[in-house]
Amino acid sequence: MEGVVDYTMRDLLTQVGGIDQCVTEFVRVSDRVLPAKVFRRLCPELLNGGKTPAGTPVVLQLLGSDPSVLAGNARKAAKLGAPGIDLNFGCPAKTVNKSKGGAVLLDTPELIHEIVKAVRLAVPREVPVTAKMRLGNKDKGLALENAAAIADANANGLAVHARTKLEGYKPPAHWEWIGRIREAVDIPVVANGEVWNWDDYQRCIEVSGCVDVMIGRGLIARPDLAKAIKHHQLNETFSSYNWDRVLKLVELYLNRVEQDIAAKYVHGRLKQWLNHLQREYQEAGILFQKIRKLKEPSSLRLALYD
Repeated sequence: MEGVVDYTMRDLLTQVGGIDQCVTEFVRVSDRVLPAKVFRRLCPELLNGGKTPAGTPVVLQLLGSDPSVLAGNARKAAKLGAPGIDLNFGCPAKTVNKSKGGAVLLDTPELIHEIVKAVRLAVPREVPVTAKMRLGNKDKGLALENAAAIADANANGLAVHARTKLEGYKPPAHWEWIGRIREAVDIPVVANGEVWNWDDYQRCIEVSGCVDVMIGRGLIARPDLAKAIKHHQLNETFSSYNWDRVLKLVELYLNRVEQDIAAKYVHGRLKQWLNHLQREYQEAGILFQKIRKLKEPSSLRLALYD
C-alpha cells in the first residue's frame, strides 16, 4: 500500500490499538544497496528500536527481483535495527510489474526461491524473513508451487493475498486457496484480503484455517477495526468510532503530513485517505467532495470543520 500506510498512518493506527505488527510500504531496490538515510526515511521506526511510538513492531518490506541486491539491502536493514524483513511478491501495480517486481514474479517460482534463500542467508538467524504473495499473476496455476518455493527457502512465514494480480481487488477473496496453501507448507501462513469487519474476519479464519490475519484497506477504511476485532475475541463490548473521533484522526494526520512532506503533496495524501474512509463513513465522502478542488494545507484544515 505504497503512499498509504506511511510512518504517520502507522503511528496513528497503532495508537488506536489492536495491531500486533506492521509492515512498511515497500522499499524498492534495483541495482545497489541503499544508504541508511533511505531506510530511515521510509521507516523512521528504525530510530525507535524498530517500533512505532505505541510500541508496535514494524517489519521492513523490500521489493525487487535481483537476489544478491535484495540480500545486500536486507542485511543493511537488519543492521539498522529492522525487527524483520518481508519480501513483496504481491504488488499488482503496472509500474512495479514492468520493472520485474511484485506479483509478476509469481510466474517464476525458481527466482522467488532464489530471492528468499539469498535474503535468509544474508540476515541474522534471529531476524525473521517473511514474504507476501498473491495467488498468482494471471491465474492460480502456480500458487502452491510459489508457496513451496518460499517455504523451501527457509522463510519464517508467508502472508497470502487471496487473489491474483489479474483479479486486482475485485471481490471475492478466495480464502479457500489460502487454506490449500496453509495445508501444503510447513511455515505459518497469514490470510489477507476482503476483511472489512468482524464477520469477515470470522469467515476468513474459518475458511482459511489461519490463526493470523493481515488487514490493509479494511483498517484504512475503519481505523478502529483491529481494536474492535481484539475486543470481540475477548467477548468484550466495544463502541465503534463515530465520525467525530475519526475526524480528529484526519486532522491529526493532516497536521503531521504537512510537517513531513512538501506542501504540494499534502492534499493528495489527505484525499487518498478520505477516499478509503468513505466506504465506512458517509461523512468522509461529503468532506472529500468539499475539499476536492482545494490544495493549500491551510484551506484543507479550515474545511474540516466548516
